[in-house]
Amino acid sequence: MPIKIGIIGKTNTGKTTFFNSATLSSAEISTYPFTTKKPESSLTNAISLCVHHEFNVVDNPKNSKCVDGWRYIPIELIDLPGLIKDAWQGKGLGNQFLSVAAQADALLHVVDVSGGIDSSGKISEAGTGDPISDFADIEEELIMWYLKILEGNRDKVSKVIHTGTDKIIAIADLYRGIGVHNSHVKEALHAVGIEDKEFDDIDFQESKKFATILRKISKPSLIVANKIDVEGADKNFARLRERYNDTIVVPASADSELSLRRAEQKGLIKYSPGSEQFNIVKPDELSSKQKNALDFITKEIMGEYMRTGVQFAINVTVFKLLKMNAIYPVADEEKLSDRKGRVLPDLILLKDGATVADLAKEIHSDLTKGLLYAKDIRYNLRLPTTYQLRDRDVISLVSASTKKSS
Repeated sequence: MPIKIGIIGKTNTGKTTFFNSATLSSAEISTYPFTTKKPESSLTNAISLCVHHEFNVVDNPKNSKCVDGWRYIPIELIDLPGLIKDAWQGKGLGNQFLSVAAQADALLHVVDVSGGIDSSGKISEAGTGDPISDFADIEEELIMWYLKILEGNRDKVSKVIHTGTDKIIAIADLYRGIGVHNSHVKEALHAVGIEDKEFDDIDFQESKKFATILRKISKPSLIVANKIDVEGADKNFARLRERYNDTIVVPASADSELSLRRAEQKGLIKYSPGSEQFNIVKPDELSSKQKNALDFITKEIMGEYMRTGVQFAINVTVFKLLKMNAIYPVADEEKLSDRKGRVLPDLILLKDGATVADLAKEIHSDLTKGLLYAKDIRYNLRLPTTYQLRDRDVISLVSASTKKSS
């Protein structure tokens, strides 16, 4: 199953433009509220440096693709309807939004850093809105949703605990459907300082602090400061970074990325998502409007911020927030191939801390039964099944059955 990343935020912040630019989809873009009436889902990619150059081989990717030495790893991106105040109580498209957001492994919170929307999400003059308040409004909805789950089930949790069930397990059971684990609950209880407190003695303020931290831990998020290309947006960007200094803030111009991706699709330019430059290959076919747009992107976006930020936000989410490592399993350690002769065919994303045994389980559950050890191809080392894998490891698994057959 690919990693799922949800795009959240108020209406008219550019969520759908971000989605379209990352996936080359054609979801409707408009300035009227709730253009996205239902979640749209499509595949995009996280991008990681491929290992085939290092080993001087030509690869044959199967579950990903390799372009100019970079591996494109499929990721599911979900464009969620914009939220309004009291969405956690079911207002607007609140229930639909929250049920889908629950399925995401991480969230990209898109704000209009130009200040071009009012508090309700309607288009206004750039600079009149407040992206800091916009971010806080949506965060409050998510926190209240988490809080509602706990406060609405207090009696249930209390009864379960009184039957002998551990408090952590009893609370975590309420959130199982939205990807919360026991470890998340334990960490949040500890952060609030109520891990040793009787559940019935936890007050409302402590519950809300717990919900706030649990939301952050279980749905890691970053801020996409979109529309950074609008004049004056840089000041709001600085304010966002200062106010939310515990959150990664990525400057972005989804509109610029979409323009580049469309131009690349038409063969007018050569551009790879996330690159710091592009090359015009058909200058005679560009209209004056297109030339001006590309000049603007070169100077105002890449000249100031190096990149459009769309692909960068996705990569940071996968490799920094979710702490995923790219692992290359191979069957033949000499040829770096699978049993069908395909060289470096698979790339598997595993969370930081995952072991050789976890890799075997991810490939096939039967592999874990007779697993003996693994071979680190790069350093020619034998690794125990408890070894914690590192990013870009090339690994050959050795089991009792494979040893017997060899």
